Amino acid sequence: MRPGDLLGTGTVSGKEISSAGCLLELTGRGENSIQLPSGETRSFLEDGDEIVLRGYLDGAGGYKRIGLGECRGIVAP
Repeated sequence: MRPGDLLGTGTVSGKEISSAGCLLELTGRGENSIQLPSGETRSFLEDGDEIVLRGYLDGAGGYKRIGLGECRGIVAP
């Protein structure tokens, strides 16, 4: 690990593909590619890809939403 490294761990996924929480799950461990909004297809992250992580929880009982904001990183070669 070095300063600036970005990690994401612990997806909360269900059994249906629509509830997949990460690229590894969405692609069936890389066996099936997915189509990106740009029209490209991917099975794994590639050099230059930008990763954006967002996390929040809507509070119950009158508490407001809390979250970690947005964390961004670019996959380096």
